[in-house]
Amino acid sequence: MHVVIMGCGRVGAELAQALEQQGHTVAVVDRDPTAFRRLGSSFGGRRVTGIGFDQDTLREAGIEEAGAFAAVSSGDNSNIISARVAREMFGVDNVAARIYDPRRAEVYQRLGIPTVATVRWTADQMLRRLLPSGAEPLWRDPSGGVQLAEVHISTAWVGFRVSRLQEETGVRVAFLTRLGEAMLPQSQTVLQEGDLVHVMMRCDQVGDVEAAFAKGPEEARQR
Repeated sequence: MHVVIMGCGRVGAELAQALEQQGHTVAVVDRDPTAFRRLGSSFGGRRVTGIGFDQDTLREAGIEEAGAFAAVSSGDNSNIISARVAREMFGVDNVAARIYDPRRAEVYQRLGIPTVATVRWTADQMLRRLLPSGAEPLWRDPSGGVQLAEVHISTAWVGFRVSRLQEETGVRVAFLTRLGEAMLPQSQTVLQEGDLVHVMMRCDQVGDVEAAFAKGPEEARQR
């Protein structure tokens, strides 16, 4: 698939390199030609100097054959305008815009423009690290019966298998984040210090699950 990226800051450059490594063709648009240095000499995609919502610039970047468009410049207005041009003028189906202002992000989401609210996401992730006792849902099914949440575990669980954690708390471990990398655990996977545990559970289980995770396996069994 051909992907056009507006903005060659750190996020844009990282995204471009990742997409190219996955076999996609990529064009990066930025008004500052020196920004393309972030792409490195190995980048084989197009570097287009210009304004990201200018139609001629987008055509030069290959927007007419693009399957996706990402607006990740430092300006909210530029990002949303370019995203709308890509979708409404050129019919690109997969469009996403980075938005710093969370209030604007909500508005554009309702208008049908998928957004990544950078400030809100970062604040949420910081809260999860600073106040790990809560199990804020990352996803909840439409019926409100089941949710995916990151739940803090006591160090008393370190050294025990994921299967033991599941058996004694009644949850299903969806994945772990270990040293910054997500992994799908097996039943024999042993929990390590620093693991972030993401579990599927019933919404009415949250309180019991948090309490069990905060204790060791022996205390969880006796709860």
